[in-house]
Amino acid sequence: MMRKFSGDRLLVATHNRGKLEEIAKLLEPFGISVTSAGEMGLPEPVETETTFVGNARIKAHAATQATGLPALSDDSGITVDGLGGAPGVYTADWAETPNGRDFGMAMAKTWAMLEEAKAPLPRLAQFRCTLVLAWPDGHDEVFEGVMAGQVVWPPRGDQGHGYDPIFQPDGFDVTFGEMDRWQKNEISHRADAFRKLVAGCFT
Repeated sequence: MMRKFSGDRLLVATHNRGKLEEIAKLLEPFGISVTSAGEMGLPEPVETETTFVGNARIKAHAATQATGLPALSDDSGITVDGLGGAPGVYTADWAETPNGRDFGMAMAKTWAMLEEAKAPLPRLAQFRCTLVLAWPDGHDEVFEGVMAGQVVWPPRGDQGHGYDPIFQPDGFDVTFGEMDRWQKNEISHRADAFRKLVAGCFT
């Protein structure tokens, strides 16, 4: 049996304000007040796993152990078929530079590698999101969401973040970078994982 969430406070294991706002809005109907690891001054744990679920677990369990509150974390990224599933859990790492993250560089690198590999068109890819809800006693529940699509070039649109301008979701002729933020939030990999989380633990 899946464990139901019974409290009224939830810690979101993130230092990203945008992600916190998105999650707070999704949980609003359940009367749950949401705070973040960033707001509580928690350090960001080192993500040493090679899977989305492994890294999401590290973040959720570190946050719940530090505060005694149930904690929700997410780990997400893009997997590209023509690159054997890369960058995957290393999605953000591909954008790292000495001066912060440069996703323009990461997108160009992704496309250059696909060209080099002579990957067939359409160049299929998936945005993936894994959510882990952890309790202080060590129990957790895991939910995975996927949005299928393809990688396109050149980048289009300035909405969203990360690899959004080169990802065109199945059934659409626009990229995530050209899509209204709230429309994207309704169909995205994170929305898919959230629907499963809400059905499993909040209703």
